[in-house]
Amino acid sequence: MQTFLIAPVGFDAGLTSVSLGLVRALERDGLKVGFIKPIAQGGEGAEPERSSHFARELCHLNAPTPISMERAEHLLSQGQLDQLLEEVVSLYQQVAANVDVVIVEGLVQDQQHVFTAYINSKLARTLQCEVVLVGAGGELPSHELAEKLDIAMQAFSGGSNQIAGYILNRLPAGQDARTLAAEIAASSRLLQKRRIPCLGGIPLEPELMAPRTLDVANYLRARLLHAGQLTRRRVLSISVMARSVPHIVHLLKPGALVIVPGDREDVILATAMAAMNGVPLAGLLLTCGAEPDPRVAQLCHKAFTSGMPVLSIDTNTLDSTTLIAAMNRQVPADDLERMERVVDFVAEHLNTSVLQQRLGDTREKRLSPPAFRYQLMEKARRAAKRIVLPEGNEPRTVKAAAICQEKGIAHCVLLGDREEIAHVAEAQGIVLPPGLEIVDPNEVRARYVAPMVALRKNKGLNAPMAEQQLEDNVVLGTMMLALNEVDGLVSGAVHTTANTIRPALQLIKTAPGAKLVSSVFFMLMPDQVLVYGDCAVNPDPSAEELADIAIQSADSAAAFGIPPRVAMISYSTGASGSGDDVEKVREATRIARDKRPGLLIDGPMQYDAASVESVGRQKAPDSPVAGCANVFVFPDLNTGNTTYKAVQRSAGVVSVGPMLQGLKKPVNDLSRGALVDDIVYTIALTAIQAEQLPVE
Repeated sequence: MQTFLIAPVGFDAGLTSVSLGLVRALERDGLKVGFIKPIAQGGEGAEPERSSHFARELCHLNAPTPISMERAEHLLSQGQLDQLLEEVVSLYQQVAANVDVVIVEGLVQDQQHVFTAYINSKLARTLQCEVVLVGAGGELPSHELAEKLDIAMQAFSGGSNQIAGYILNRLPAGQDARTLAAEIAASSRLLQKRRIPCLGGIPLEPELMAPRTLDVANYLRARLLHAGQLTRRRVLSISVMARSVPHIVHLLKPGALVIVPGDREDVILATAMAAMNGVPLAGLLLTCGAEPDPRVAQLCHKAFTSGMPVLSIDTNTLDSTTLIAAMNRQVPADDLERMERVVDFVAEHLNTSVLQQRLGDTREKRLSPPAFRYQLMEKARRAAKRIVLPEGNEPRTVKAAAICQEKGIAHCVLLGDREEIAHVAEAQGIVLPPGLEIVDPNEVRARYVAPMVALRKNKGLNAPMAEQQLEDNVVLGTMMLALNEVDGLVSGAVHTTANTIRPALQLIKTAPGAKLVSSVFFMLMPDQVLVYGDCAVNPDPSAEELADIAIQSADSAAAFGIPPRVAMISYSTGASGSGDDVEKVREATRIARDKRPGLLIDGPMQYDAASVESVGRQKAPDSPVAGCANVFVFPDLNTGNTTYKAVQRSAGVVSVGPMLQGLKKPVNDLSRGALVDDIVYTIALTAIQAEQLPVE
């Protein structure tokens, strides 16, 4: 087990985001990570200490409550440094058991606490840490950064192996991390002598600095005239409106917080029109304590109640703008969405291979949720598949396609009118990356009529009927898949599950050996990934069909790096109960064992016996699955769908899916409430499925 202390180089290094980003990066590598912030900074009053808070909420780690800065200062003033360090060791021991690596976040340097560098050096020695230095790139030239790194390294005396590496944070746009690291190394005697590597360069990403409109409202103590999507809209830019409408239209863009005196009805009307045209403005801030004429407000009522927040403040426009410019951009404790993105962004820009080499022998690699998501994206990139998205003009789908194209997750094909898609992208502030393909159905529909008639001739389909059905973009996309023009299809953001699956069953058919189409959800629990099937397709499968679902679910788990241990869920465990429902599960288990003798599967089994080790030992002591199942097969749709939604909502668990199983080619359905990230994950799943299915 190894311990790394994350220590700052100078001020404003961004220690919390880098520390938690390193935790996430190591978790993606399959390591079990512990985290500790020994001494709190900030978080006075009702505010929690942010680093430990985010470690618990986002990384699901058992991060102990830090020693307060007040107590640390008291002990130091009394000359009781040893007592302080003993208390730090006590906290450390709470997280160090049964992990591969511990990340210790050091103290941030500030003008108020001059002893931080001294305490960090004591922490490193006491906890026997190797040190990772973090410095902000900013606008400093490379030789000054090298000088700061040299000074920081000298503070950690005790041998050349004590500094594990350094990380450059908040690099300006266009700054290449490798080039800067080479320049720094050339200017630093210590870096050259000790061969200390750069572990990553993290760019300054303005979108990750964007506060919620709620945060701005709280900071200004503004009056709330219309809440709208106050907690979801983010302030990407400040637009102070002083000119006439023709000169400010270009400023009415996604994420803009429009600041205007409350009596400028012309600008207020223009802002309302932009909102009604689908532009997701961050909000409208009315200054000078003025509000628009009630007749104008009534005219704007629909815009004001459509999602755009409307705030009011007594200060004038200049003072209001100055106040916002001085606002602290630290992530609030309750903004988990933003911090999650920050942590993921940092993790993507870190190279942990050097740190892993220092770990020595570790326990068996585990598939944690971060590791699962990371492997999902990496496998999809390697697969390099072409995925068609029939709902090409749907805003979430357009955004997801742009992300997948930009990150190389898949080559996406949007079906829809090019101008309409371009308008949706512009209104939502989405930049369509080069290579993102748009296919206009009206231009290509005719060439699929004859092939579709040929596929369905035994069902009496003729050309006029085929042409009519091809008006549905899901059918058109399915035909593209049937003819091998694309590798997979994702739909369902605005269509029902039946709309997505029916064309696939008619035109794609089931895979050889599959008796039915079923589904699985990947449930990203805090410590592991579980597979639930079938929670979306089959209402009441027979015993033979349930066995098929179990085998398909086990194969899906294995395909995504989860060694399957299958529990056939029922209200009874083993031979303790009887009844038709239990007998169906018992027979399905027998059939599945006959078909797959090497598969670890058992049932019937209650959920607690399958998932809780102590219960499993008591209720099914001889079972190879009890207490450690990771694939849960439910007896019917009612049970499966209810269970997955209950776990998802009550425990705050992310579920990826449903992923359809049993088709010759991958077609996947979305929830109509799917978020952009959900669609991205589903596209990645589909690409991986396409890689694994046999080529016809």
